This record gives sequence, C-alpha cells and structure tokens, in this order.
Amino acid sequence: MKISYNWLKQFISLDWEVDKTSELLTDLGLEVEGVETFESVKGGLKGVVVGHVLECEKHPNADKLKVTKVDIGNDTTVQIVCGAPNVTAGQKVPVATIGTVLYDGKGEPWKIKKGKIRGEESFGMICAEDELDIGESHDGIMVLSDDLTPGTPCAELFEIESDTVFEIGLTPNRADAMSHYGVARDLRAGLLQKELNLQLITPSVSSFHVNNRTYKIDVEVEDKDLAPRYCGVTIAGVKVGESPNWLKNRLKAIGLTPKNNIVDATNYVLHELGQPLHAFDADKITGDKIIVKTLDAGTKFITLDEVERELSADDLMICDAEKPLCIAGVLGGMNSGVTEHTSKVFLESAYFNPVSVRRTAKRHAINTDASFRFERGIDINFTKYAMLRAALLIQEIAGGEVTADIVDLYPTKFEDFQVFLTYEKVNSLVGQEIPKETIKSILMSLEIKINNVTETGIGLTIPSYRVDVQREADVIEEILRVYGYNKIEINTKLNASVSPTSRFEDYKLQNIIGNQLVAQGFYEIMSNSLTSAGYTALTESLKEEHNVEMLNPLSADLGVMRQSLLFNGLEAVSYNINRRKADLKLFEFGKTYHNYENGRVENKRMSVFVSGNKNAENWLNPIQKGDFFYTKGIVEAILERLGITNLKASPIKTDIFSEGLSLSLGKLKLVEFGLVKKPILKHFDIKQEVLYAEFNWDKVLEAATYNKLKFTDIPKYPEVKRDLALLIDNNITFKEIYNIAQQSERNRLKNVNLFDVYQGDKLPEGKKSYAVSFTIQDNEKTLKDKEIDKIMSKLQSSFEKQLGAELR
Repeated sequence: MKISYNWLKQFISLDWEVDKTSELLTDLGLEVEGVETFESVKGGLKGVVVGHVLECEKHPNADKLKVTKVDIGNDTTVQIVCGAPNVTAGQKVPVATIGTVLYDGKGEPWKIKKGKIRGEESFGMICAEDELDIGESHDGIMVLSDDLTPGTPCAELFEIESDTVFEIGLTPNRADAMSHYGVARDLRAGLLQKELNLQLITPSVSSFHVNNRTYKIDVEVEDKDLAPRYCGVTIAGVKVGESPNWLKNRLKAIGLTPKNNIVDATNYVLHELGQPLHAFDADKITGDKIIVKTLDAGTKFITLDEVERELSADDLMICDAEKPLCIAGVLGGMNSGVTEHTSKVFLESAYFNPVSVRRTAKRHAINTDASFRFERGIDINFTKYAMLRAALLIQEIAGGEVTADIVDLYPTKFEDFQVFLTYEKVNSLVGQEIPKETIKSILMSLEIKINNVTETGIGLTIPSYRVDVQREADVIEEILRVYGYNKIEINTKLNASVSPTSRFEDYKLQNIIGNQLVAQGFYEIMSNSLTSAGYTALTESLKEEHNVEMLNPLSADLGVMRQSLLFNGLEAVSYNINRRKADLKLFEFGKTYHNYENGRVENKRMSVFVSGNKNAENWLNPIQKGDFFYTKGIVEAILERLGITNLKASPIKTDIFSEGLSLSLGKLKLVEFGLVKKPILKHFDIKQEVLYAEFNWDKVLEAATYNKLKFTDIPKYPEVKRDLALLIDNNITFKEIYNIAQQSERNRLKNVNLFDVYQGDKLPEGKKSYAVSFTIQDNEKTLKDKEIDKIMSKLQSSFEKQLGAELR
C-alpha cells in the first residue's frame, strides 16, 4: 500500500525527516518496505527557464525552421533553432537549457545538448506542452505570460509538486490502516510516546446541505445481512471533466491514473478515509430505484473491464428496477458508470459483508481497491461521513446540487466490543511493567474508550474501525506496538526446561531418513497440499467423492486437498525435465487428505521418485540408469535404517504401477513402490521412466517402535557363495525361487540374490535365464565341499521338481 507524505501531512502537521517518519511507522507495525520520490512532472523541470525571444528569422537552409535569439536571464542570450510554426519575436517561452534532462511519453530520459541543425548552431530547445510533460498539446511551443522575467525557473510557474511515497507492507489484520487517515491516526499515537502532542485533523463535512428536493433515487435493501448499512445521495447538474492538478497529483503519487473529476473524487476519498464509494450515472438507473439483492445463478453480467461474467446465487448485486448495475463491493457494470455525458450522479457508500465480498471476488478472480478493503472489514460508522466528504468534493470540482435527502439504511446498529483489561495480564504478556498512566494514554490515543478504571484493570470500548481487536490479548498488542518493542528489556537470565523425548519421535526419524537420502544424492521437495480435482480421474484407486474441496479455491488447479503425493511429485519431475534436468532423485514428507463417510482423515506419507540416471556422467563410472532394483534397494535401506526387517514382499500391479512390490511387516503395509504407468506419465508430458515409492509413514513409525533391533556376534566361520544359472518359464518369478530355496535349506542358507536376468533369441521360446547366487554358512563349523555340494544339489533338485528349471 502506498502512502503519500504530503497527503499524510494534511491530517497531522508533522515536519519530520522522511527517515525518522519511516522508522516510527515501522515500529508501529506499519512496516515501510520502500521509500520513493514522486514528482508531478518527472525531472521537476530542472534546467527549464523562462526565455524571451528577442529575434526570430527564417532558417537559411530549411523552409520550416527558424533561427531565434533568446534571452534566458543572467544577461545570457543564446541561439536556438526552432521548428514550431507559432514561434515569433517578443514571446515569453519555456527554454530547456544545455544539460537539461527531459522525459518522453514512455518515461525515457533524453538530454539537451549543443547541436548544429542544417548548418546553424542551437544551444537549447524551446518547448511544447507535451515535451515538458505538463500537457498533451504539440501544435506549437508554449507561450507564457508577458510579465514573466527571463531566467525564472519554470518549476515555480507550473506548481510542480514533489512528494515522498512510503510503500507499506500492510498485514491483513490492519484494516484500520488502509487509508491515509488511518496511518495518520497511528502516527499521532506514536508521536505522543515521543512527547509530541499533535492534533489529528479530520476533514470537515459541516457545510454539506440539501440544495433542493427535485430529484430522488429510492433505495431498497433485500438482504440486510449482506448489506448491513447502505447510504446514498443524488447530485444533479455536475459537469464531468478533468480533475484539478492537486487532485491528480495526489492520485498519481500513489500509483493511480486519473480518470475524470467524479471518479477521481471517489478514489480520493477511498484512499483518504478507507471507505470505498461508487458513483452511478443517475440517468441510467431505470425506475429511479436502487435495489440491493442477489440474482438467480447463471445471470449474465458485463463488468467495467468488458468481461461477461456468470453470476452465482450468492453474489450480492446493486440493481435498478430492471437490471443489475454493479457487483456489490467488487466492480461496477459496463453500462452504469460515469461518462463525459453524465449530468446527474447517485453516490453510493455502503458496508458489505466481508465474507460475501471475498467469496464473490475470488469466484470471479477480481481484485480491486474496493474489494481489498471490504474483504478485511471497513469502519461501518464511517460510511455516511465518507459519503458526505465525497459529495462536497464532487460539488467543489464538478459543480452540481444535492437534490434529495440522504438515504441511510442502517436497521441494526453494530455494537462496539467491550473488553476488560487487567494490569497483571499486561505485565505478564509484555514481560515488564508499563506505567498505568502510560497504558491509559496509549489507549486514548488509539481512540479506545475507557469506561471505568479499577485497581486491577480498565473497562474498555473498542472503536468499530478496529475489527481485529476483540480480546484482551489484542488490546495488549496495541499497547505494546505503540509503547515500542524496542523499549522492552531483554533478560540476561534465560530459564528453560528440557523434557525427555522418545527416540522414535516423528521429526527425529524424518531427520534420520532425510539425511540418509541426501547422502545418497536425493533432493527433498515440498509441494502444495492443494492440487487439481482432475487428478483423481487418472487412477481408479483415488475417488472423486473422497476429495476434500476448498470453499474458496484460489484456482481450479488448487481446488482440493491432495489424496496422494504422486501427482505433486510428478509435477516437480516434469518441471525439472522441461528445464533439462532429467536425472532426478527426489523425496518428500507430507500429508494426504480424504473425505470419507465417517469423517475426514489425514495420513502422513513419504514419497520417493527416481527417474533418469542414478549418478551424473563422468569418466570413471559408466552411466547407470535408475531402475526397479535400485529403487528397491533405496526402499529397503530406509526401512533397515529404522530397524525394520523381516519384511514380507508381495508383487503388485495397480492402476498406478505397471509392476511393483508391496512390503509389509505382519499386518502393517509399510510401502508400495514400482514403475509408474505410462498413461499417467503422459498426462504430465513425461517421456522417460519414473519409479515411485509411497511409504505409509504413520505405519512406519508404528513399526519402528516395536520392531526391536537384535545384535549378534560376528560369525566365527566363513560363508560360501555358489551360483546357479536357471533356465525357467517366463511366468516364474524370483519370489518363487526365493521361497523354495528357503524351504529347502532354512538353517544354513543365509541369503538368496538375483544378479542377472537374460531373455533373448538364443533361448527357447517362452523361456528366460535367471542367475541366482546363494550364500551358505554354518554357525557351528566350517563347511566342507561335500556338505556344500549336497546343499546345492538339494536346491537344484527342488527347482527342477517344483519349477521345471534346467541348468544352463
């Protein structure tokens, strides 16, 4: 939010340096994020002076140019070549001297230099309005008043205004500071703590009166909950035109483009007092009646930005007897605004329900200065006052007469909040004692009314403009920010207690696994819990009816809470691949959200993504693709690091995985992982394989707590490895080989590992070759060759009988 220092000084007569004011505003909680200088004419016309044309002769080498002699003051006469058709001797004109910097229509600077035009030297430029950026005319040079003295700076003639503009980062709760008046009110409270008692100047509306009662617009509010207060007044005989310079400069300083005197007046009061206003062309109000109501869903309405919008049944509208005119508190309609032909206006000032305005603005993706304020809550007691202020301003700059009594529909008065503040609570939260008189002074400076005072505390009435102050803690926050956080002493003694925590705390295990994965070259990602509702159509396992939907989604792509970490992760994979980062190893801890019949459920998950090569290409190591077995190793290493062993593996094929495994410990299904199906990848424009693992982190935590680690001595006797190359049918899995091996030699067979798979034209049709290694060890003795051969023969025989396997 931009605040003009000159504008601010209209409310409080302050003559402080900019830096001091900026620092005090920040201390008050209105953080100044930047300070910039505004000039009503860029460059401030520095170097542009009044010149007196002494001579004007035709250029000897050009028909349309003239050579002039110009007195620019200080007994200095210069020659200037000018192409303007209206230049003549005896004129007083604006002259840009050598070295002056002017700006074109796009704000680009250009410097006046000594030059030679068609053989004649030129020492400056006689300027037109548009060249000085003080008008739009380029028909010829500006001709100034004859009584001006040559050499007079033109900045003095055209009332060039220089201003300082504060960029304030306003927090959403500070609706009271969304205006120059609100900021001035806070600033005055801060100055009182520095023993500067300055008066807060409020614009007077005492001169407002009804000129006649010849024309009236009736008002009817059908939904009083959505429009608790509605004020209006009719002004006839206005003349729409350009606003005066002072008003245009105020608006330009805070980044607004002046439109016309009526619209500018409403914008001025909006930023002056924080009350949004709207001016209707009264001649376009059919039936001379305003009706505030909702319309049927699907009603078409064209707004000021020329966009046709489809209304919701919850959108509050300002209508006349036949048609809608405006989306209440958000944006006006295409055919109801003020134009150059407008002669009568109906001025609206209202308080609309903040929640209703926010929902409507989000629904139609509209963000205006008015909706910004209505959403956060304006001062309902300022509604009428702001309208009177705007009406007087319109009459001042556009003429006109008030032709009817003020309409003020306010059936149910808002009650101010009552809070009892205890001194003990203030000292407890602040951490030190603030004098009671200082507390009272601060509260009064913030216009918080003191109803009664006791030994223990103060009874308070909170003004209506402080919609964020409703509790005792809120009042203490107000006291502290005005008193000054910097005045609170920091204790030299720090007291703390250390509470015992389990080594199985969620965050501890997350750190362990996170560090392990990072050490293996993975990157942690954090994705949005909001996602697209359309992702449920990519898989049958996720149901649309289980989506947790947002009431006010930011966009269609962020309309529901995610049911899986898969799709957010694939978005990250696609994003990186599109930026030539195709070798990816990612992981994420996050929650998933489901809406079941018996209630909503949150589950903790951890996801792992592998795509592309395992490691970066280098001369020492060949390129190795991240495949299923690499992912399996990563998954098992995660569980092993947490002491979770003796897992049961089950092959799976789902609507997510084309092939995969599920690992369980007893009845706890801990993780599913595998190769993501191509149709899902295609939706994200991913053309390379992606391996994905999703851990049920809640179950992993449970398994880690009761799956105790067992320690054994290092075996005294050596282990032996033997390999078999088995020719088997294509439909046989390694799991079958593993189970048969374990059943055949349970005690001395320590490990079974598949280290090579071959399928090719050198094998019989329907066959494949598995190279399997077996690790054999006896805990009581060293095995002899005969014993090892016997074990291997037993294994081979079991494979032949049960699987029809052959040795290659």
